Amino acid sequence: MNGVNGGLRQSMAWLHTWAGLLVGWLLLAIFATGTSAYFQDEITRWMQPEITGQRQITLASERALDWLQKNQPGADSWSITLPGRRAIASTLYWKPAGETRRSLRDHTITLDGNGQPVVSRATIGGFFLYRMHFDLHYMPVLWARWIVGFCAMFMLVAIISGVITHKKIFADFFTLRFGKGQRSWLDAHNLSAVLALPFHAMITFTGLVTLQSLYMPWGMTVAYPTVAAYSADAYGSEAPPVRSGNAAPVAPIAEMIRQARAAWGGAEPGYIDIAFPGDANGIVRMFRGGGDGMAARAKTLQFDAATGHMHPVPAAKGAASETESVMVGLHAGRYAPYLLRWLYFLCSLAGTVMVATGLILWTAKRRVQLPDPERPHIGFRLVERLNIASVAGLPLAFACHFLANRLLPLRMDGRPDWEVHAFFIAWGGSLVLACLLSPRRGWLALLAASTAAFAAIPVVDALTTDRWLVPSLLHGDWVFAGFDLTMIALAGALGFATWKVYKRPTVVVRRKRAATREVSA
Repeated sequence: MNGVNGGLRQSMAWLHTWAGLLVGWLLLAIFATGTSAYFQDEITRWMQPEITGQRQITLASERALDWLQKNQPGADSWSITLPGRRAIASTLYWKPAGETRRSLRDHTITLDGNGQPVVSRATIGGFFLYRMHFDLHYMPVLWARWIVGFCAMFMLVAIISGVITHKKIFADFFTLRFGKGQRSWLDAHNLSAVLALPFHAMITFTGLVTLQSLYMPWGMTVAYPTVAAYSADAYGSEAPPVRSGNAAPVAPIAEMIRQARAAWGGAEPGYIDIAFPGDANGIVRMFRGGGDGMAARAKTLQFDAATGHMHPVPAAKGAASETESVMVGLHAGRYAPYLLRWLYFLCSLAGTVMVATGLILWTAKRRVQLPDPERPHIGFRLVERLNIASVAGLPLAFACHFLANRLLPLRMDGRPDWEVHAFFIAWGGSLVLACLLSPRRGWLALLAASTAAFAAIPVVDALTTDRWLVPSLLHGDWVFAGFDLTMIALAGALGFATWKVYKRPTVVVRRKRAATREVSA
C-alpha cells in the first residue's frame, strides 16, 4: 500500500500492479480466446473436415431456397447464413408454423460449398472461442458481459498507469535480457507491452465500445420510450408483414442479390431472412455480410418476396452511429485481409504474453520480499497456483478442445457441448494439479502436457481424417495445412518454455535480515 502515499509514478506503479493482478487470470483467457477468434472461420472449417467445395454466394442462395421450398414449404420463416469471406458452408434454419422464434435454432441443416446437404460432425466450431471472449460460459450472458466489461476497464487503467510508470518506455522496446530472473520477466512484460501498445489501447477501448449501450444506457432511455424504438431508429426497421393466405412463390433470389450488391457498392449479403415464404405478403430481408467494409453493423435491405421489388434503401446512419460501427469493426477485425489479420493475431498474442508475464512478475517480485520465501503465506501460494493453472493450463485447455473435435464419437449426443466441456475439464484439472504439486513441478507438468497435447493434434488429425498436413500441403488446402502448422509451432514454443523451466538453475534468494535460502520456484 506504500505506493498510494508516494509520488505519481509510485502511485501509478501500485495501481498498475493491482489493476492487472485482480483481473489478470480472466483477462488472460479473454485475450487468448480473442486472439484465436481472429481465425474463427478457419477454426470452424478445420473442425468440419467433411465440408468441401468453393464459396459461391449466388449458387449457395439458390440451392438453399431450393432445399427449403422442397422440404419446408409451410414454415413461417426461413433463414440462411451464407458463406462469409473465409467460409464455404451455408446454414439453413426454419421456424415451423405456430412455433416461436426461439425454435429457429432447433431446425437446421448445413449445405456444402456446392449447395448440397452434407452430414458433418456436430461441432460448435470456432464460435465457442469467439463467444467465450465476451460471453464467457456456464453463466447468464448479461452477467458475463458485465464481468468482461469490468475487466476491460481494469485493463485500460493498467495500460494508462503502465505508460506513466515506465519512464523509459521506448527504451524498453529494445531491452530483453535472458536468464536474469525477475529482471527477465520485467523485460518480457515491457517488450510485449510496448511492441503493440497502440493495438492494446485500441482493442481495449473499442472492446468497451462494443457493449456501450449495456454499460451506459441512460442516453438511450432518456431519448427513446423503449429499446425497440431506439433499435428502429438506429438500425432501421419496417412493420412486420401479415400473412395474406394467397400463395405466391419466392421471386428469383439471384436478382435480389444483384440489386443488393449494387446498393452496397459490390458488397455481398451474409444473411437472408424470409418471413412467410410462399405467401403473397412474404418479405425478404437481406443483411450485408461482414468483411466488405470496416463498419461492423450490418446494413439491411428489404424486398417483396413474391415480386423481388426492393423497398427504399434505409437512410444513412448519423455520424455517431457510423463512428460506433467503425470502432466495433476495428475491434472485430473482420474487414482485415489475411496479412493484416495475422498482424491482429500477433499483436493480440503479444497482449496475451503481456498479461501472462505480468502475473508471473508479481510472484517473482514478491517472493524475494517474503519473510520466508520457502514457506510463503496462503495468499501468495494461491496467486502462484492460479498463475500456473492460467498461464500453463490454458494452452492445455485449447489443445484438449481441438482434440475432442477429432476424438469424440461422431454421432455422440451433445457432441458440441462435450467439445466445450473438454476445454473446461482440462483447465480445471490444471488448477487441481497446480495445487497438488510444488510450483516448479506444476510448471513443468503443465507445460509438458500442453506441449504434448498440441503436438498430438496433427497426429490425431492424420489418424482420423484424410485432410491432414501432407495431403493438405500437396493440394494447396491452406486452411487445414495452416492449422496443423500453427499447432506444431505452438507445440514448439511450449516445448521451448518447458526446456527453459527444466534447465533453470535454483534461485538463491538473498535478504537483508534472513539467511540465504534456496527456493525452487
